[in-house]
Amino acid sequence: VEWMKEENYMFRLSIFRSRLLDWLVKNPGAVQPERFQQAVVQWLQEDLPDLSVSRQRSRLQWGVPVPGDPEQTIYVWLDALVNYLTVVGYPEIHEQWWSAAHHVIGKDILKFHAIYWPAFLLGVGLPLPKVIHVHSHWTVEGRKMSKSLGNVVDPVEHSQMFTNDGMRYFLLRQGVPDSDCDYTHDKVIKLLNTELADSLGGLLNRCTAPALNPAQVYPAFCSQAFPRDQRGRAVAEDYQMVAAVRSLPTVVEKHYETIHVYKALEAISACVRQTNRFIQRHAPWKLDRRDSKDRRWLDAIIHVSLECLRIYGTLLQPVVPEISNRLLTRLGVQPHERSWKNLDFLQRYHGTDCPFEGRLLGLDSRLLFSRLEGQNGDKQKPKKSKKPACLK
Repeated sequence: VEWMKEENYMFRLSIFRSRLLDWLVKNPGAVQPERFQQAVVQWLQEDLPDLSVSRQRSRLQWGVPVPGDPEQTIYVWLDALVNYLTVVGYPEIHEQWWSAAHHVIGKDILKFHAIYWPAFLLGVGLPLPKVIHVHSHWTVEGRKMSKSLGNVVDPVEHSQMFTNDGMRYFLLRQGVPDSDCDYTHDKVIKLLNTELADSLGGLLNRCTAPALNPAQVYPAFCSQAFPRDQRGRAVAEDYQMVAAVRSLPTVVEKHYETIHVYKALEAISACVRQTNRFIQRHAPWKLDRRDSKDRRWLDAIIHVSLECLRIYGTLLQPVVPEISNRLLTRLGVQPHERSWKNLDFLQRYHGTDCPFEGRLLGLDSRLLFSRLEGQNGDKQKPKKSKKPACLK
């Protein structure tokens, strides 16, 4: 070891320790998830040494020079963090953006963003970020990604294998912010085949199949067949499904806002399974369209199922935009009808008009998501389910 000594500019980090602690105590959700906020609080319980924010120009020539002192170069974390202000137009127009700043960071750079950066902002009198969202890392087959191991996942290559939407769905469905998550080909294939191809795609195929929907329309809802007083052909599980889907936007919004996207997708997937069970339970392919009661009940089943699909497609837009667009287009939902304000579910059931009732479905009948092949080249077999028979 060779001891060296040099002069640098220092930031008096130590004088901000109490103010940083006060900020975290008064804002319990400032760093999320909670365990990362607790880690920052623990660091602040200890001595906080002052921070060197420059290096000698002679040994660090590629950085930004210290203003007024060309012999010193600004330390990389100081100039890098200030870019958050630069990008929002500091100092002329940053206020409109900075007042709502949220950071999304990896757990390995938590100290820089939750201690150094807030201290810098306090030093110049600028507001602190609203929230610092922290995510954990991805491992591959239980091991840390490493160039030496050769197990680094190329996101572009894997997006070509599983589609952009497929990769987005897997990462957001399995990505838990609190702890590291594991990535394997088999897990990706199994999840996407189960939830996108079979569950969501299968539900759409059933509801739009010519055998069940020969007119290819958003059929009429019948309040006599599916009454609110639960005296019709619908059973208790059907009403539970309707209640779950009606409350789904509120649940999903909460999880999107807190960056717990996996919880939002869990809730959507659970409702998709409920809707598939609804179809399977009543077996609309067994109904006789020539019988007026059967026909009204059949139309009510399809109407309810299409309404569920419309809600799922709208809520999934931030996660799988291409799949959502294809699903909503197939349902005949126009682009201006896909926002949060259009999430009124099953309006006819609640006594108001449904703008989609009687509307022609879209013409694109391609698979919503094609099943993926495993590494051995074989497609995973979907679970057996009763196929709709031709209606009488």
